[in-house]
Amino acid sequence: MMPMNKRRYSKDFREQALSKVYSRPDEQNIDDIATELHMNVGTLKGWMRKATKDQKGPPRQAVKAADFTLAERLLALNQTHGMTEEALNGWCRQRGIFAQDLAQWHKAFCAVEPTSTARQEAATLRELRQTNVQLQREMHRKDKALAEAAALLVLQKKFRALWADEDA
Repeated sequence: MMPMNKRRYSKDFREQALSKVYSRPDEQNIDDIATELHMNVGTLKGWMRKATKDQKGPPRQAVKAADFTLAERLLALNQTHGMTEEALNGWCRQRGIFAQDLAQWHKAFCAVEPTSTARQEAATLRELRQTNVQLQREMHRKDKALAEAAALLVLQKKFRALWADEDA
């Protein structure tokens, strides 16, 4: 029988893993988180049982990274810029988020290209204005045609009335 290798996890890792489990989105299950953290599902569930037992109540609700506003995300990125990995992990633990959340936020902020969006908006606005001008021209043309048709109907009615008077 081969001896089983037991991995030792730091207390910080355990706290972050539990925080991640308790703040997971509804569509993500515990197995997915365990796979993402490269650990055994049974170990993670055991930590959850122990945490629940130690608290004598429901598990605490951690802050979800999705609950941060854009301003709070930018502030967090500003505060953590240039931190060492240890300091960054400590900062994240205090606020109940993960370093990977910060990395995603940074990527999202850097991915935004304001010039291309402004150009797209300007092009869209230009197209809408052209469409508006064309629609107004068409409406004006149809109004003229309607007025002409109404005038012809009035003239036709008067013409028939004149012929009716002469026949009598």
